[in-house]
Amino acid sequence: MRRPDLRPGGYLPFATSGLQSLLQYRSTFLITGITAAAGAAVTVFLWRAVYADGSGPGPGGFTPASITTYLVVAQVLAVVHTNRVDDEVAAEVYRGDIAVTLVRPLSYPLVRFAACLPVIGANAVLVGVPLLVLFAALVPLTAPRPVDVLLFLPSAALSVLIAFCVNLLTGMAGFVTTNTWGVRMAKQGVVAFFAGQMVPLALLPGPLHALAMVLPFRAMADGPLTLLLGRYEGTAGAAAVLGHQLAWGAGLVLLCAALWRAAVSRLEVLGG
Repeated sequence: MRRPDLRPGGYLPFATSGLQSLLQYRSTFLITGITAAAGAAVTVFLWRAVYADGSGPGPGGFTPASITTYLVVAQVLAVVHTNRVDDEVAAEVYRGDIAVTLVRPLSYPLVRFAACLPVIGANAVLVGVPLLVLFAALVPLTAPRPVDVLLFLPSAALSVLIAFCVNLLTGMAGFVTTNTWGVRMAKQGVVAFFAGQMVPLALLPGPLHALAMVLPFRAMADGPLTLLLGRYEGTAGAAAVLGHQLAWGAGLVLLCAALWRAAVSRLEVLGG
């Protein structure tokens, strides 16, 4: 197998085509926004009821405003992470379109990443921001410190990379199974729980909390939110959160590259 071309210019057309595809299905953003708002409302008002009677910090050190901020921003991150990579990769494998990739001098994982960038950006701007503004108008949120916002931004970018890798690996399950629907559903449930989108990780019991703190899914929501809400102990605490994300980001990128090479080799053998 020849070495793929890694120059950015070769991947720009895929980002452009991804944007054009989005513009043809603008109603998708409305549906996504309504679904995300409904899901966030159920979670937020449930947890606000739990913390309503407390005059100070409650379980996990959260106040009503901070638990609301945590859950709303977690939902925004979940929307941003919905990049459709898992669905599209699996569909290409089933249709056989993946074979076209073998004749392109490009890296397929980078092609998918370039194609999903417009989806990520559009979800952030057209769904995530309005969702945040809506809940800020309905319920009190915690205003983060400027330094915490500066820490949150690179952490959120790393969470996007990790979410892409998780979705790519899920889509590549199509190489070994004829139906990835169950795999995708299981992935969504595991991510939502261990990322902290359903229950803040600080509220999990000991064994589950210890497991969640070492899995990569924490880096997708709880890690960035820990920085945004200032729930870390000094510079060392912030560095630990970012270090966890960097380590998992690098590891997942290498894993995606290795599994893609293995999948290509398998396709070449089966294809004669």
